[in-house]
Amino acid sequence: MLLLSKSDIQACYSLTDCIKAVEDAFKLFSTNKVEVPLRTQIKNHANSGSYLCMPALCESYNASCVKVLNVFPENINRGESSINAQVLNIDTESGAINAILDGNYLTQLRTGAASGVAIEKLAKSQCHKGALIGTGGQAATQLEAMLISRHLDEVQVSDLDYSRAKEFAAEMTEKLESYKTTITAVPTANMAITDADIIISVTPSKRPVYDGTLVKPGATICGVGSYQPQMQETPSELVQRADKIYFDSQDAVLSEAGDILIPLRKKEITQSKFTGELGKVISGELAGRQSDSEIIFFETVGIAAQDLITAKSIYDKAVQKKVGTNWAN
Repeated sequence: MLLLSKSDIQACYSLTDCIKAVEDAFKLFSTNKVEVPLRTQIKNHANSGSYLCMPALCESYNASCVKVLNVFPENINRGESSINAQVLNIDTESGAINAILDGNYLTQLRTGAASGVAIEKLAKSQCHKGALIGTGGQAATQLEAMLISRHLDEVQVSDLDYSRAKEFAAEMTEKLESYKTTITAVPTANMAITDADIIISVTPSKRPVYDGTLVKPGATICGVGSYQPQMQETPSELVQRADKIYFDSQDAVLSEAGDILIPLRKKEITQSKFTGELGKVISGELAGRQSDSEIIFFETVGIAAQDLITAKSIYDKAVQKKVGTNWAN
């Protein structure tokens, strides 16, 4: 069995690789080629953490995995990762676990890649300003995916903790220097989204983190952080204004995402507002952006298909490049 740490994965696999893998995952999922039960989720008694289990199988991709994931958002206040995870990659012929992958880093990669695919498929061809709201453990790959998918002159970053936003912007300016994009922190999310062509929010907030009326026509918005029914980082005004609404999985979103469930419950929107799954845009079954004035919203809660195809593609690269530690029984 191969053990693949974060540094092992970084040695053989890039976010660009992952964006391609997640594009495949969305297409396979929306054409019913991936078996993905809704993930099992258990909340702890303090309501401060979640335990999740996500199995998946895609025979046409020769891939199977189980992801074990624990989400404790308050960890960030202690300087610890809010997500702890491992992914078990499984040989589809024998059923043997052939690799254990660092699930924290894999989650960061595939979550960022989901936004990257959405931006590639749905954003205007000419974008100049990006906005990133939230600077937690998922933020770095969200920012890089934004820059991979569109050339941007600037990205403004905001967080409830302004000092943390400034530290993040400084770190990312150095890390992502090759993209030649100005990355700055601003005191409020509303400042960040003003005149932004691309907006990504990745927070566990239970109330909207920006004013939806400030989003300009033509913007593409990715809602990433709302993975429970009580979470609503995206304002209902934005969901109402959106010309098109896409999902990674409509069933999963309607089971978990407060961004959509709350305005539905309040009858601020109906399901007639939904356009469909991003995978169907990739397969050509659904239209994507049709004008530069459309406001397009993409809601993702993360599905096991992403982990599945990402894990398999990482494993294949690691074997090819002889990366990782072999653990013999």
